[in-house]
Amino acid sequence: MIHCIIVDDEQHAIDILVHYVRQTPHLKLIGCFTNPMEALKVVGEQRIDLVFLDIQMPELSGIDFIKAIQGKSKVILTTAYSEFALEGYELYVVDYLLKPIRLPRFLASVQKVVEQIPVSAHQDSAEDNYIFVKTESKGKLLKINLADIDFIESLKNYMAIHCGEQKTLVYTSMKELEERLPKKRFIRVHKSFIVSVPKITGIEGNLVRLKNVTTNIQIGENYKTELMELIRMNMIQ
Repeated sequence: MIHCIIVDDEQHAIDILVHYVRQTPHLKLIGCFTNPMEALKVVGEQRIDLVFLDIQMPELSGIDFIKAIQGKSKVILTTAYSEFALEGYELYVVDYLLKPIRLPRFLASVQKVVEQIPVSAHQDSAEDNYIFVKTESKGKLLKINLADIDFIESLKNYMAIHCGEQKTLVYTSMKELEERLPKKRFIRVHKSFIVSVPKITGIEGNLVRLKNVTTNIQIGENYKTELMELIRMNMIQ
């Protein structure tokens, strides 16, 4: 998988790119940032193969951001002003996308990145078996191994990621987490619960039982069909 981040000071622009990234199989979205300084820190600390980068931002311009990362990640510039494109190429960015960005143009840009990154980086590996989340502590990112997650619970304004006895509170939406997690390993069973498929030990009435978990996890009517289909696919008749 190609690990990517989105850096743009406009949330609407981020939302469009997130939608496109999720339609592109070989891209793994690591995070979205409206603050380029936070994004710069992540690039320095993690494996980031590709940055979708707006040019005009407060605190740090896209051009200065590119200079700061010193070629560590590939960059696709996003801008509403075509006159910035030439300067971008002088900095050896892969491509630029002129806003409003259309999906075919987006896919063409990503293909250029695919052709420049070694094939081994496109393939799933143990490196992809984790997520980074923003915790309740301001400015703190936490790495969570997917294999450690038992279930995720919605608690009003935040999500609780349960890993054994440890509960991590993150400020995001259930939908965001559901879309970020691999479908083969996690399934939503209720409006308030996502569970780890490998941790399921059984179904009792309208409850899902998980290994070493005592919490009663209910099965919602809107999610029962998908869950039971998963069970049937692995059932010995």
